[in-house]
Amino acid sequence: MKRLIIAPILILMMARMNGQQDQGVTFTTDVHLVILDVSVKDKSGKVMADLKKSDFTLLEDGKPQQLSVFEFQRLDSDEPLPPVPATKDVKVAAAAVPAPAMVAAAPKPAGPSAIGSPKPVIRYQDRRLVAMLFDFSTMATAEQARAQKSALDFLEHQLKPADVVAIMTAGTGPLKIEQDFTSDKDRLIEVIKKFSIGEASDLAGLQGNGGDSTQGEDTGAAFNADETEFNIFNNDRKLVTLESAAKLLAAFPEKKALIYFSSGLEQTTGSAGLGNDNQAQLESAVNAAKRANVAFYPIDARGLAATAPAGDASSAGGRGTSAFTGANVSSRAASRDNSQETLSTLASDTGGKLFVDDNDLTLGMEKARDDISSYYILGYYSNNGKLDGKYRRTTIKLNPAIQAKLDYKGGYFGDKDFKKFTSSDKENQLEQALMLGDPLTDLSISGELDYFRLSRDRYFVPFSIKIPGAEIALAKSKGNSQTELEFIGQLRDDHTKLVGVVRDGIKIKLAEQTAAQLSSRPVGYDTGFVVPPGKYTLKFLARENETGKMGTYDTKFTIPDLAPDKPAVLKTSSVVWSSQLQPLKETLASADPKKKSEESDPLVENGQKLIPSITHVFRKDQSLYVYMEVYDPGVDPNQKPSVAATLSFYRGKTKSFESQPVRLDSFIPKRGQTLPIRFQTPLGQLAAGRYTCQINLIDENGHKFSFQRSDIVVLPAAKPVAAAVTKPAAE
Repeated sequence: MKRLIIAPILILMMARMNGQQDQGVTFTTDVHLVILDVSVKDKSGKVMADLKKSDFTLLEDGKPQQLSVFEFQRLDSDEPLPPVPATKDVKVAAAAVPAPAMVAAAPKPAGPSAIGSPKPVIRYQDRRLVAMLFDFSTMATAEQARAQKSALDFLEHQLKPADVVAIMTAGTGPLKIEQDFTSDKDRLIEVIKKFSIGEASDLAGLQGNGGDSTQGEDTGAAFNADETEFNIFNNDRKLVTLESAAKLLAAFPEKKALIYFSSGLEQTTGSAGLGNDNQAQLESAVNAAKRANVAFYPIDARGLAATAPAGDASSAGGRGTSAFTGANVSSRAASRDNSQETLSTLASDTGGKLFVDDNDLTLGMEKARDDISSYYILGYYSNNGKLDGKYRRTTIKLNPAIQAKLDYKGGYFGDKDFKKFTSSDKENQLEQALMLGDPLTDLSISGELDYFRLSRDRYFVPFSIKIPGAEIALAKSKGNSQTELEFIGQLRDDHTKLVGVVRDGIKIKLAEQTAAQLSSRPVGYDTGFVVPPGKYTLKFLARENETGKMGTYDTKFTIPDLAPDKPAVLKTSSVVWSSQLQPLKETLASADPKKKSEESDPLVENGQKLIPSITHVFRKDQSLYVYMEVYDPGVDPNQKPSVAATLSFYRGKTKSFESQPVRLDSFIPKRGQTLPIRFQTPLGQLAAGRYTCQINLIDENGHKFSFQRSDIVVLPAAKPVAAAVTKPAAE
């Protein structure tokens, strides 16, 4: 220890003896300033504004910490404050978001003379920070106009002296900051008035990326499928936008209110009702907001709406009397409630509030603003210098003589240096991450679950994921680029019993040309489980081993009981929509040769693996492959089964294409009464745009019918999208 203290002095003396005393010596250190916002209120709910630094005791993992920052944010004053000037034409993509400011890097001294107190960390003293995020990808024209009008009314008449406002927008493209925090009312109004109000489409973002809108001619321009294809149907990407907004706001240690204008976040459902939303992404957005001291205040721009039995003018009405049945009315009400459920969760879990069913949206904006009352900002330099990435719990106490209610965030995750992890550390990290309540989402994961009946009580559940290639780091080895991915997952039933496990690791070597294309192509991986019907929870993690970034996929799903003696209209499996058939021998992770993949996996036939699309985004130079199964069709004792199937493409109310009928009369060997349905349709004959695809099924002997629908998007021609990784089914 003495050597460490004396050595710098000897170096300095030697430098001066050599005539280098004017050059100086630089000492650097890595310390981290932890910032906590604390609300202190008495028994009556009034803010206690006269507390001193000595009244607080702060602990990290039970160890006392010395307060280095102590500020009181006084927000209840009606006195005019110095203006916060506006920075015009701010357009920042959310791709490079800063680390959460709850753990901010302290300034590094440049030399002996620079050692001293750090620069102030509070940028907006005695200011209330309100951010407005307009998600136009979810709003119709009338809703956009209502949100714009309400925002203008709030800015013109409801701003208080302490308020500073930032404006952000989101569509299918990246999050944009249209205006940084400012109190310049005229500038804020100018930004809001510039919004282009019109019919919002999930495909609007394709115009600037070489794609086509749903209207107009096919230009054949190049299209970067990596990010945009994830944005079109995936509800998770809207949650990623909210998480990115929270991380951007984390650069400010003050409390923030994020007002989110949207028309609801519909929870997606996959084939046959399987939900494909990633629950982990919702939790990640909530946790990012908590760490950044951001409270979400979603405002439903649809306002107060009365649901007519046959629907409103935004969609075609139904036929007959079915529109007036209780089931139809309940379905419409459930759909609206479903779109608000995620918003409600975002609000309640971050300390905000959901504002719905009112045409005066300014009331919600006022509530969001007024919820931020005066509070204290405490900061300390943590004495825990370990780069282990573990959660560190913070505790704040007042002197026993002071009776008050404290509200603050109870901890944070420390930094980590993944390259210093041993193999044991890496394995422990994966296992611990699987059990964390705070999911890790540095890697974006989109997934799809399907099911197929193998026997009366055995179902095959294929699970497929895609990870954007732009998020995967590459290492150089012997002139080639390579990446290593590891996967771990657990499938549990409704009694939390473990019924399936995935543990896999793959190394992918890429040629120079292929590596350059990875940034615009997702990487696919799939595995499967064989389980009985029932309710399940799947939690799956992926990690790339160059930087240690991890992603989590967490979802609940139900496999219906399609036993032969169960009554049903017409029993069917999930529907798999795909554009890719891949030989099993070419998969990056070879299937177990001891398993007969074609018997356990219905998506494998003649050595070819059907790769689910997941995003349901295709291109004109591809063919659309569709696969599903029909179970227990009606059988005449003297005839074979007879089921007719057609595939139709609808664009709005217009049928754009319908395939020739396919007649099925042969069961799959060793699979009981199972009929396979396969379609292969070239997409070059279709114009680029959005379609509703419908599979029509008619069981002629059983006198039953059924249909399955799914939305897809057809884009201009481009190169193939993904490489696939296959893992055999886990019993």
